[in-house]
Amino acid sequence: MRMAGKWMLIFTLTIGMMLPSWLMGTKVEAAEDDGLSDLIIFENVPQADVTMEGNEFTLSALNVYEDGHFTKVNEGLVWKSENSNVATVEDDGTVTFTGQPGRAWVTVSNGDFEDRIALDFKPDRSTKGKPNFKPTIKKQDGDRYDLVQHALTNMTMEEKVGQMLMPDFRKWEGENVTEMLPEIEEMVQKYHLGGVILFRENVVTTEQTAKLVSDYQAASEKYGLLMTIDQEGGIVTRLQSGTDMPGNMALGATRSEEIAENVGSVIGAELESLGINMNFAPVMDVNNNPDNPVIGVRSFGENPELVGKMGVAYTKGLQQHGVAATAKHFPGHGDTATDSHLGLPEVPYDLERLKEVELYPFQQAMDAGIDAIMTAHITFPKIDDTKVISQKDGTEIALPATLSKKVLTGLMREEMNYDGVVVTDALNMKAIADHFGPVDAVIRAINAGTDIALMPVGLEEVAAGVYEAVESGEIPMATIEDSVERILTLKLNRGIIKEETPQPIDEKIAEAEKVVGSEAHKAVEIEAAERSITLVKNDGVLPLDASGDEQVVVIGDRFIGDLADAVSAHHSNTTLISTDKSELTAEQKQTVAEADKVIFGTYTYNVYSRSANHPQMQLMQDVMESTDTEVIGVGIRNPYDVMAYPGVDAYIAQYGFRDASFEATAATIFGANNPTGQLPVTIPGTDGGVLFEYGTGLSY
Repeated sequence: MRMAGKWMLIFTLTIGMMLPSWLMGTKVEAAEDDGLSDLIIFENVPQADVTMEGNEFTLSALNVYEDGHFTKVNEGLVWKSENSNVATVEDDGTVTFTGQPGRAWVTVSNGDFEDRIALDFKPDRSTKGKPNFKPTIKKQDGDRYDLVQHALTNMTMEEKVGQMLMPDFRKWEGENVTEMLPEIEEMVQKYHLGGVILFRENVVTTEQTAKLVSDYQAASEKYGLLMTIDQEGGIVTRLQSGTDMPGNMALGATRSEEIAENVGSVIGAELESLGINMNFAPVMDVNNNPDNPVIGVRSFGENPELVGKMGVAYTKGLQQHGVAATAKHFPGHGDTATDSHLGLPEVPYDLERLKEVELYPFQQAMDAGIDAIMTAHITFPKIDDTKVISQKDGTEIALPATLSKKVLTGLMREEMNYDGVVVTDALNMKAIADHFGPVDAVIRAINAGTDIALMPVGLEEVAAGVYEAVESGEIPMATIEDSVERILTLKLNRGIIKEETPQPIDEKIAEAEKVVGSEAHKAVEIEAAERSITLVKNDGVLPLDASGDEQVVVIGDRFIGDLADAVSAHHSNTTLISTDKSELTAEQKQTVAEADKVIFGTYTYNVYSRSANHPQMQLMQDVMESTDTEVIGVGIRNPYDVMAYPGVDAYIAQYGFRDASFEATAATIFGANNPTGQLPVTIPGTDGGVLFEYGTGLSY
């Protein structure tokens, strides 16, 4: 029997060595155990956020390896409390304060290494009167907790550069990337990428998105990935299965910081559940130029204080769920009439004016602890008058802020005292791509003070070019290390750390499906939309009687079917005329002539579409002039639409084309929603005067 057992053991060991690790039921990372140098409690790390709410929270532990990297670990640990009268700890690190005052030491051990942390339940002396007792964490000191420096000392140059590169994999060979591909996994590892940005093409369903993000993190080598997205809300909404928030200008119209925070919190919760840990939002540009073709309703408004307050509130909501927030587009893209996706805009103002307007919200965001700032591909000649030669046509152009050391280091870092992460706007936008070579643009951006190069053009070429620039001294190694220090600090601060035993994907998907698009989140969306609707003008027309038999006609082009559907839900005797022409057919004219009320929805996105010469505005004017019935105008996207038809009988601004906004507008038209929104922008008249003041907002 002993001999048979011996041969069975040899057979088992031999087969075990031949099988892949996943068939043996072990972690792939188990091979790294020989390099394990320490076990620490994550909350002892200086960059770890230890904000606590309530009397229960969960500690976590990190394995630290000799090569500088660190991973979350939750298996093979023993947690103990040395004073369970004050706080108890469960096997998974969950700590519960009993309510008894004092200090408890909690330790964690894996048999080879041990760490401990102090937990206090003591009076809060910061408040007057009878003090309240509250739980706090007392971090331990020591070099063992300086994970960032430990990593920097051991990372290769290529690994450091990789942390600074953030490509998109929107498409692969012409097809949308909705699942991990071997070629992409290879690139993530080959270039040691620190992050990836996702687009609407990548995030179709909750299940698919959670799986894709999980696979990206599995592909990352050591330090986890910043999984980023532009989930602003409103017209820039990426998640196809998420809750469609009304957008920033709608939030600005509510004047409610509470609503802005709630919206940020919903977006943060949905991203967190999917594993997306960084949002390129909020937009903190001051939209004080009605002709702006790229910001517009993406801004909270034209008032710097309003933009600052709403942006900080939105950010707080995101960060409540551990999602990093990004204020964009520094130093300010609001007062431009050129789209930087298509050209190179200029903001001509001096520093004094910029501090009062454009820079003000960014300073508020910095002071409130914003995680990152995204730069703008815009020239600010009064800040940096450096001239460079365009590769497009050989002409002399001003240096864009994204590539300007005077802007990013001199202004942002030194004058505004910002030490968080700086990320470029997409480097494939024409404002950069037309005038600078792909490698040159990234080298300039890094030397200017950028930490992350977003969407560089040609990852292989750019990576090789940056390696060469570092080796030659064109980019100082100290510059690279400063950026990587900030990136790793952000990752630790937001708990973005590779896990040795990730949550099973089925569990992750099940949790995400409970969160994304939930009824509670829809309720926040509805409230934000209803509170945003702004009744700008009302010559005794509104509200309409939903119970009557009046014939209501809804006219327009883009998204007009959505408006008609929302109106029909309140008033069944509704007819839709959808047209992109400047003139109605004879039959349509007859329908309008027989109507008791006309609702005309206009949709604009640039100066031309808003002008009186545009077909939809010509049609609006014709309808107003040719019918005796009252006409109600709805600015579906931009509140400035009324400039083209100021004589309309009533006008509503709804700021976006998501369902909740259409439903809120229809409810307002029929009196089911009493409008309380206030214009967050001034609407100028065509004569250069003011048509409607900032703050205009009527109610019933």
